[in-house]
Amino acid sequence: MRNADDDRNAPLDLIEIPERIESSRIGSEYHSTPVDSFSLAKIIREVADGSKLVVVSNREPIIHESVGTGYREVRPASGMVTGLEPILRAVNGTWIAHGSGSADRGTVDRSDRVVVPKHDPRYTLRRVWLTSREELGYYDGVANNAIWPLCHIAYARPTFSRADWETYRRVNEKFCAAVLEEVELESAIVFIQDYHLALLPRMLKNHRPDLTLVHFWHIPWPNAEAFRIMPWGEELLDGLLGNDLLGFHIQYHCNNFLDTVDATIESRVDREHYRIFRGGKMTYVRPFPISVDINQIAADAGDEKVSLRAQEILAEIDCTNAEQTLLVGVDRLDYTKGIPERLRAFDQLLRGNSDLHGKVTLLQLAAPSRTGVDKYRRLDSKVEALVDEVNQKYQNGRWMPIRFLRGHHDYTTVLAAYQLAHTLLVTSVHDGMNLVAKEFIASRIDGDGVLLLSRYTGAARELIDAIQVNPYDTDEVASSLYAVLVMNETERRERMTRMRRLVSANNIYGWGSNIFEEIRRIQSILAAERENPK
Repeated sequence: MRNADDDRNAPLDLIEIPERIESSRIGSEYHSTPVDSFSLAKIIREVADGSKLVVVSNREPIIHESVGTGYREVRPASGMVTGLEPILRAVNGTWIAHGSGSADRGTVDRSDRVVVPKHDPRYTLRRVWLTSREELGYYDGVANNAIWPLCHIAYARPTFSRADWETYRRVNEKFCAAVLEEVELESAIVFIQDYHLALLPRMLKNHRPDLTLVHFWHIPWPNAEAFRIMPWGEELLDGLLGNDLLGFHIQYHCNNFLDTVDATIESRVDREHYRIFRGGKMTYVRPFPISVDINQIAADAGDEKVSLRAQEILAEIDCTNAEQTLLVGVDRLDYTKGIPERLRAFDQLLRGNSDLHGKVTLLQLAAPSRTGVDKYRRLDSKVEALVDEVNQKYQNGRWMPIRFLRGHHDYTTVLAAYQLAHTLLVTSVHDGMNLVAKEFIASRIDGDGVLLLSRYTGAARELIDAIQVNPYDTDEVASSLYAVLVMNETERRERMTRMRRLVSANNIYGWGSNIFEEIRRIQSILAAERENPK
């Protein structure tokens, strides 16, 4: 059992009271048999029952990029895409998203639609066009300079701009118009994604009260006190309460949302059934921990090109010595991912254990992110300075303690890095879920490897066999790094076996299935109330 002092350096918002088992299971039960894409498709067809199905997100699932005189389809690496495509394929649905590719405009019809993917057309992609000014205000301004830091307790101060908020509202209205055009006068289920579109549900409900609206919030939700600083908090909450069902990764974020609504706007919060009444309408709030397609990742990890890429990486970082142990990080360059904290802990590990010099290397894959936002540029400079500092301090001959690979690494490279890792380091200071942790587990078809995981990720609630740490506590992370380096193979494999079993049982298709089973339950409740009004 952990001592309370273990969290002495953690932000107060993250020191959580353990939840009752019964409440933590609402909406997120494991399936006795892992759900596959075919089972999910069957559930979707049953729940949709002839209704149109529309997914709405900022990011598009397929980007068309110009290549010479033609174009190519690019699929962004995204757990969200993996989870949502089977939902749309099941009923030939429509995905509405911001068109950002260099060839996107040239591939759509007059109604801004294109059937995708090209080699196996299964659903329609409807693109929404934004001006550069709209992107700046809606995406960089509100989404990533205001809502993102507000929801992540990472000591990055949110920046609020009235002009940006007006742009955010206008962009949500653009998405609203696109959804209404797609559903026309038919019944429909609209599945909205994330914090870019918080105002969309209320806009849609005002136009079409009969639509079934579902929203999944992919990032944490802060406590009520932290949320109070949001200048347009009431409007944002009212927007989200246009939904029939609102999902978060974990129960703690559901609890925070209910507390926030209770403290901020006029409503009735029913904590027994996790629902909110506003203006005579109900919004159910549920946890749905997102996951990965373990079977697909495992199959991809076994491809020969992954093994070849792993050998290339070892050659690139001059680390072909069989006795060399690799600690690996795979992250976006985001201040929520705890990369500086990780580097400081690795520095402390080397400072206190000279016998590890020349034997342990930290390989960090870092993808540039949101380079137009000042906070991210400052983080980039800080990380680079820390890498240089540690390397200058300990480098000896051909051994460089940190190998920092900045760039947008492809899927094969990421899988190769996972397979090279003795230990994967996930030291987020705050994270809704962190699918990297689950991808790593899925990729380890050899049954070996250790996951060192921040307690302040949603994944930590499930992956209890990971070595869990407080990333703010440099001493704890450094000592945990030493512990994993000396952990015996039997323990490593036992821990990995249990984590792989859990990720297999609660895969990405189970996530989608749980959401649509909950939609079915809510539809039944609403139908009963219409037949028997009080």
